[in-house]
Formats: sequence, C-alpha cells, structure tokens
Amino acid sequence: MSTYVSVTPRTLSRLCTASLITGFVLALLLMSGCGDGSAPQDELATNQQLLAACDPASPPASLVEIDGTGSSASDAITTERMAAVESIAARTAVCSGRLRVLVFSASSAATTVLFDGELKMPGATDNARLKRVPEAVKGVMEKVRAGYGPATAALPQGGSDITAQYRLAAEWTQQLGSGYKLELVILSDGFHNVGVDLGAKPLGKDEALALADQVALPQLVGASVTVAGLGRVAEGAPPSSVVEGLVHYYNALCAKTAASKCVSVSDFATEGR
Repeated sequence: MSTYVSVTPRTLSRLCTASLITGFVLALLLMSGCGDGSAPQDELATNQQLLAACDPASPPASLVEIDGTGSSASDAITTERMAAVESIAARTAVCSGRLRVLVFSASSAATTVLFDGELKMPGATDNARLKRVPEAVKGVMEKVRAGYGPATAALPQGGSDITAQYRLAAEWTQQLGSGYKLELVILSDGFHNVGVDLGAKPLGKDEALALADQVALPQLVGASVTVAGLGRVAEGAPPSSVVEGLVHYYNALCAKTAASKCVSVSDFATEGR
C-alpha cells in the first residue's frame, strides 16, 4: 500500500530555502576548515614550503638578540623587530627547533630573556604539525610583546655592547649540546659604543676589517649570523657611507667566527627569510 504526502507550494518554497541555507553554511564551514582552528590554506602552503627547506638532522637553534638601547626606541622600529621575531619563530616552529629571544644593552650581563623554549609541534603527520604552528607562534609573540617594553625600560642605558652578544650565542649553543644549528639574529642599529664608537665616522672596508680584527670573538662554526637594522635609528638617518661602514664591520666580525652564512643589512626583510 502506497502512502502519498501532499506538499503545498509554500511548504516546497520553505524546503528549498532551508536546503540553500544549509548548503551555504556547509560551504563556509569547509572553507574555514570546519572551525577546527586549522591554519588558512595560504599559510599552510607557506609553511609547507618552509618545511621542505628544513634539515631534520640539524633543527635550528634560533637566537634573536634585540638591542634595547634608546637610539632605536621608536614605534616603527619596534614594529619591524616584532615582525622579524614572528617570522623567525614561525620558521623555527616549522622546523621543530628551539627559540630564544632576549633584549640587551650595555654588556652580556645586561640582558633580559623574553622567551626560551622548544617549538616542536605534536602530530602524527606533517600537516597536522604545521596546522599547530600559527597558534604556537601567537603564544610566543604574546610573551615577547608583553615583555619587550618593561625589559627595555629596566636595562641600563649606558651603552650598547653588540659584540658581547656573539659570546652569549656561543655559550647558549654549548648549553644546548650537539644536534642543533645556530641561527643568530641580532636586531640592532649597529652603533656599538662600548670601547669603540662605530658612529664617530664612516669606516672604509680596510679600516672596518682592521677594527674587527681587534675584537675577541668565539667560533660559531657552521652557524648562520644575521645583523639587521644597521643604521636604523629613532631620530634622523646616518649618511649612507656610515651605514656601508657598519656593513663592512659586521661582515668582518662574522667572518672571524667561521660562520657558514653572514648577512649584515639595514632591513631584516631584505635578508630573504
């Protein structure tokens, strides 16, 4: 025996409308990853590209040392530095490395650590781990941003000892032990003024090499060393000849450490990370 159901035009219209709404909601959920907090597809694709360049045998030990002296105290420079830290944190997390972020001023003792920890994402697959990266980086940046202002305010402002930061990097990698590759990033205007004033006059290449030769530096064999922000100060802008001299000087310092990669630039973004 067959049963027939009568459907009025009004009921049919309501059914069609409900079906359209349901389909639209489902489409939105699919596009947003069904609300599970997964990374947007473009961010996931970027992290997949970063992962392809990682060396699983030598995950990065990323050390970011930020110059907290007053010469670079401006909102614009702080914004640039936070963007650099975020970029480094993301790559470190993708490559299952360790990250340490600190602020320094007049000596190796005048430092404040803003973050120090492993960034190894749990998960059974690469994509599962990569989807956790954005949230991990967000947590890192919350700590770094919250601590940056108080840390810089509390540091002594009697000078900027940039070369001492290389020794801190060597000590940190020794504490970590083997199995990591040091990726040292110093975010500073480059105007070291403890013992020698690099802003006193422009340095020629030979003069910069001779000056760097007088500095005692640790060996950072196989490391990557980047000094970024050279010449970027809160007020005014130094002549290009002064900035060029800073580049020569920090390249020479890096060469003395036997690092495998040396980059000395005004803008972190130009380093191509």
